[in-house]
Amino acid sequence: MGELTSRALREETLVQSQKGRNSFPQSPTERTHDPYNDSVRILISAGEASGEMYGAQLIEALRRAVSSISQPEPSGSIGPEAQVLSTPRSLPHAEATAPVEMTELSRVGGPSAEIRSAGRAGRPSPHESLNFFGVGGARMRAAGCDTIVDTKDLAVVGITEVISHLPRIYGCYRKLIAEADKRRPDLAIVIDSPSFNWRVARRMHRRGIPVVYYVCPQFWAWRQGRVRLLRKYVDKALVIFPFEEKFYRDCGVDATFIGHPLASLPRPTVSRANYAAEHHLNSDKSWITLMPGSRVTEVQKNLPGILESAARLGSAYEYLMPVAPTLDRGFLEREVSLTDSLQRQKGKPSGAKAPSLGAACGTTKVVPFHETTHETKLGFIHLVPEALPALAHSRAGIIASGTATVEAALMGTPFVMVYRVTPLTYWLGRPRVKVPHFAMVNLIAGREVVPELVQHDFTAENVVAKLGQILPDGPARNEIIEGLTAVRDSLRGTSADGLQPAERAAAMILRLVPHTGERRPGS
Repeated sequence: MGELTSRALREETLVQSQKGRNSFPQSPTERTHDPYNDSVRILISAGEASGEMYGAQLIEALRRAVSSISQPEPSGSIGPEAQVLSTPRSLPHAEATAPVEMTELSRVGGPSAEIRSAGRAGRPSPHESLNFFGVGGARMRAAGCDTIVDTKDLAVVGITEVISHLPRIYGCYRKLIAEADKRRPDLAIVIDSPSFNWRVARRMHRRGIPVVYYVCPQFWAWRQGRVRLLRKYVDKALVIFPFEEKFYRDCGVDATFIGHPLASLPRPTVSRANYAAEHHLNSDKSWITLMPGSRVTEVQKNLPGILESAARLGSAYEYLMPVAPTLDRGFLEREVSLTDSLQRQKGKPSGAKAPSLGAACGTTKVVPFHETTHETKLGFIHLVPEALPALAHSRAGIIASGTATVEAALMGTPFVMVYRVTPLTYWLGRPRVKVPHFAMVNLIAGREVVPELVQHDFTAENVVAKLGQILPDGPARNEIIEGLTAVRDSLRGTSADGLQPAERAAAMILRLVPHTGERRPGS
């Protein structure tokens, strides 16, 4: 099939795919628009540290996609950035039951013709601009989102832990919905945070607004009955783990695996020597990254055990602690100092005969990434601003369950996964968990690639024993690295279309944006 034939087939399929799609209610009183000077309003809600990062990536990818649609193409071509490489194949897209037959494209310096054809099929108009508002943090604000609610205000985990925060969370929800009713978005994108976002999705769906769920809830792990919420209120689910697509489709949800957003991130380019100089690290020692979680309650539960493990390991290593975007650096410093104070009162780590980290390391400082220090018995804990460089240059990690485990896998850094919640939360939640592993890398691999220490198994003694197997060179370490490599490859998804995961998501989302002639009155 030639270039022109392939292009025509793509555009015709996309146009036909719009027939039968749920659109906004029509009305004879619908406001008239200038199709060349219009604005598309998108509500985007990301209630997690990782989701906020994915949201920023997606906003940027959507802006690039719309910008590429505006660029004129030479007659008879599919764009200078797209090169035909092979024969047509099936690519999953917004209509899971009607895949587009398209020529595989390689992206050279810009978005592929797939994004262009999505826009030319009538959604949105080439000259429309995108305006984002909703729930996010610093990264999404930098990408141009007007954050009505800050992600930090929703960063709570656990069944019992969330109860005391319900009034604040409900207030954030009401504030967001009120703003949505005022701005009348053309599309809603919700990212992760199911307890908050399925309610947002329900409200938007009831208002006739198309809803995309990007980074779907892990209903396959527990509370599987809640899949009905996605089936009822979500028009398109974009999943980031390879096994999720089949699970959600089998449950009647229109889902497509697009690849993991982190899998497209380049490996940090900073050298180990330069990174050591910037953060006052001893480059002659091996480094261990400590990641207690991205929420306040997670840190409070996981940090003491992680620091006690570091105390047992002693001065042979440097300890790096990345500060999650949802946390304040000052909070982490206070938590480290609090743990130090408790260790001073006890005179030794809880339940152990080993010395404290300060005594083991012969040092007495926490080193934040802004060069100030303060005294603590727990030794040198280097607070650093980003996780990926720390992980890339570390020998190993002690990492709380969550997105951080995926980041470690992508950097190829062996680690021990740890996690602790309140006893009541664990007692209530454990029987409902339907999967054999807690660590995402183990779920993706279908076997235990990295050690898991959860609740009662999460002790300093166990952490040190597991690290003792993976820190030195040898078969155990090599096996973990090979397993992490396989996980990383599976997370990337197909590369035949020449798109990164966020770009793939943007192309699908643009097909759901109503054209100016289809919008509701007053929108």
